[in-house]
Amino acid sequence: MSLQQRKKIHPHKYSLWIAMGSITMMFIGFTSAYVVKRSQANWVTFDLPMIFWASTAVILTSSLTVQMAVKQFRNRNMQAYKQLITLTAMLGIAFAVCQWIGFSQMTQRGMPLNGPASGSFIYVIVGVHLLHVLGGVVALLVLFGRAFRTKVLSYSSVPIEVASTYWHFVDILWIYLLIFLSIAR
Repeated sequence: MSLQQRKKIHPHKYSLWIAMGSITMMFIGFTSAYVVKRSQANWVTFDLPMIFWASTAVILTSSLTVQMAVKQFRNRNMQAYKQLITLTAMLGIAFAVCQWIGFSQMTQRGMPLNGPASGSFIYVIVGVHLLHVLGGVVALLVLFGRAFRTKVLSYSSVPIEVASTYWHFVDILWIYLLIFLSIAR
C-alpha cells in the first residue's frame, strides 16, 4: 500500500462525516428556531425532566463502552468485544427508555406534544435526537450480529470505527442539546 493510499479516508468514514455535518446543520436550525420562538410573549418556561440528566450518564457510559469495544476488536479479543458491543447496545436502548420516560413526565406535568410551543420544541428536538440514537443502536445490533457469527468473514475495524464515531457524535450532540435546553428555557 502506497503512502498516498494510506492517507485517503475510507469511503464509509467520509460518508459518515458528511452525514454528521448534515445532522449538525439540522440541529443548528432547530436550536436557532427555538431561540427565535422563545422571544415571543406567549412562551411558557418549564424545567426539563430530571431523567434527561440521568440519561446523560447512560449515554456517557455507552461512549466509554463503545470505545473499549473498538480497542478490544483491534486487539482481536473477540470475547471482550462481544460483551462490550452488547453492553453498548443495551445502554443505547436504556437511553431511549429514559427519553421516553422524560416525555411521559412532560405530558403528566401538562406539557403534551400538542401543548405550548416550548414543550413541542422539546419533543421535536429530543425526539429527532432519539431517532438518531436508535439508528446508532441498529448499527450496533448489526455489529452484534456479526460478532456472534461462528465464522468471522473480515477483521476490518472500519465498521466498528464508523459506529463508534457516530456513537460519540450522538453523545456529544445530546450533551449540547441538554445544556442548550437547560440554559435557553
